[in-house]
Amino acid sequence: MTHDLLKELRELTGAGMLEIKNALNESGNNKDKAVEILRKKGALKAGKKADRVANEGIVEAYIHPGGRVGVLVEINCETDFVARTQDFKTLAKELALHIAGANPLYVSPDQIPAEVVEKEKEIYKEQVSAKGGSASGGKGKPEDIVNKILEGKLAKYYEETCLLYQPFVKNPDVKVQELISHAVAKMGENVVVKRFSRFVLGN
Repeated sequence: MTHDLLKELRELTGAGMLEIKNALNESGNNKDKAVEILRKKGALKAGKKADRVANEGIVEAYIHPGGRVGVLVEINCETDFVARTQDFKTLAKELALHIAGANPLYVSPDQIPAEVVEKEKEIYKEQVSAKGGSASGGKGKPEDIVNKILEGKLAKYYEETCLLYQPFVKNPDVKVQELISHAVAKMGENVVVKRFSRFVLGN
């Protein structure tokens, strides 16, 4: 049982740390089985709420000091009541500030056009082939090793370009998705970042 695995399941499910530890012990540290155990026990919080429709919310605006960078972000929740709470408004402000500073291109990987992902994969394959050829006398790396390297590079690309995967600018130890998951657990409603636009003076 590793800290990273605990953190990942906390981010994914919103369940309590004790519940997650028990589920991991019961599953033999198998992530998928642990999620299934948590689901059966009704311990999922953020994960369960993610299926619920979020049609309310706010559009938050942020202008960086100096007026050269501005952000509009739409964040949805389930009820107008939660949309008017200070917690929800604070989350919206934090996300808008993060977008201004971190410059994500997409909310999540499913918004990235397929051709863009394929292009990235091609670039990574060329990089891996070039390294493999020079380091091993012209022989390439085994396919399973190449695939793991590609997965790692793609994960890094998502972290750089997708809002939900980025480390939060105010606390790099926390991913934006984790920040939202904590808000979901606290507010008791599904919270979704619908879309955003980032404006830079002159661009």
